[in-house]
Amino acid sequence: MRLDSTLSIDITKAATTKINEVDFDALTFGSVFTDHMLVCDYKNGAWQKPEIKPYAPFLMDPSSRVFHYGQAIFEGMKAFKDESDSVWLFRPDENCRRFNKSAERLAMAQIDEAIFLQGLTKLIDIDREWVKKGLGNALYIRPFMIATGTGVMAAPSSEYRFMIILSPVKSYYSGEVKVTIAEHFSRAANGGIGAAKAAGNYAGQFYPTALANKEGFQQVIWTDDATHTKLEEAGTMNVFFRIKDTLLTAPTSDRILDGITRKSLIDLAQKSGIKVEIRPVLVSELVESSKNGDLKEIFGAGTAAVVSPISGFQYQEHYYELPKVADSYALNLKEQLNQIQYNLAEDTFGWRVKV
Repeated sequence: MRLDSTLSIDITKAATTKINEVDFDALTFGSVFTDHMLVCDYKNGAWQKPEIKPYAPFLMDPSSRVFHYGQAIFEGMKAFKDESDSVWLFRPDENCRRFNKSAERLAMAQIDEAIFLQGLTKLIDIDREWVKKGLGNALYIRPFMIATGTGVMAAPSSEYRFMIILSPVKSYYSGEVKVTIAEHFSRAANGGIGAAKAAGNYAGQFYPTALANKEGFQQVIWTDDATHTKLEEAGTMNVFFRIKDTLLTAPTSDRILDGITRKSLIDLAQKSGIKVEIRPVLVSELVESSKNGDLKEIFGAGTAAVVSPISGFQYQEHYYELPKVADSYALNLKEQLNQIQYNLAEDTFGWRVKV
C-alpha cells in the first residue's frame, strides 16, 4: 500500500520547534506532543480542506455536542524509524477502517480515507525528526473525532472535528501485571458500543480499575455482561491465554474490540506453527487449567505495550500464580512483531508502509 499524497492540505509551520526541550530518555507515555497537528472540520454535509498547523489549544462552544452526548472516537497507532532513518507505519489502513466503523456506530460522519491516510503521512513527514531510532522508541499517533455542532437537544451533531496529534514514546514498561477477573462490572454489553473505540468505553473502565488498583491489581480481565462466565478483554487490551501449547482468544463481537495487534499476533502465531483457537474462553476453564498446571501464559495485546505478560490472576478472592516459562509465546510473538515494525525483518504479510 502506498500513501503518496494527492490531497490538498493547508500547511502552517511552527515558528520554532519544541524538540530541543524534550528529554527523550525520560518520556512519560502520551504526555509530550510534537510541533504540529492535523485538523479537518465537517460542515454542511462535507469535509472541509484539512490543515496542518502548530500544536495548540482551540476554542469550543460550551454547548458542543461532544460535552453533552459523548460523540467522541479515537484510534491508537505508531510510527517507527529504522537504522536508515526511514519512517514506517504499521497497517494504517486497518486503523482507518476501524475508525469509520466507530464513527458509524456513534452516528458520526465517516472520515474520507484520503484525509486520514494522506493527512497522517504528511503530518508525520513534517515532524519526522520526532521519531527516534532504536527498538522501543516510536511516535504514538492519536487520530480522533469529536462532535462540534452546538445545542443541547439529544440528537447527533451535524458538525465534527477530525484531528491527529503525535506523541514520542519509549517502550511501555508496565512491570509485573496482576489482574482480577470481573464478577460484577462489565466493559460492554451485547448490542452496545464495545466494538467501537469510543471515549466513553474507556471512561467506564476507570472506576472498576481503580477499585482493582486498591487491592493490588494493575488491571481487570473483563467478563461478559450477562453471565460473567466468559473472559473477554484485559484492561484496554485484547487478551490471550496459553493452555498447554494452544493459544486461545475470544472472538470479536459487539463487546470486544477488533484489535489490530490482536489479529497480527494471531497471524504470526499461526505462521510459527502455534495452534490458535478463536472461541469463547470460560472462567471455569482458566481456573481449572491453572489448578492442573496446563495454564502457561496470559498476556494482553494492544498498540501501547504491544504485548503485556500477566503474572497471575485473582478470582473469587483466590489468587492463581502463573509459571515462569522458558519458551514464552508472548515474548516470542512480541519480538517477531517488533522486527516487522522496525524494518528489521522481512514483512511477508505486507503490513509495513513507508512514509
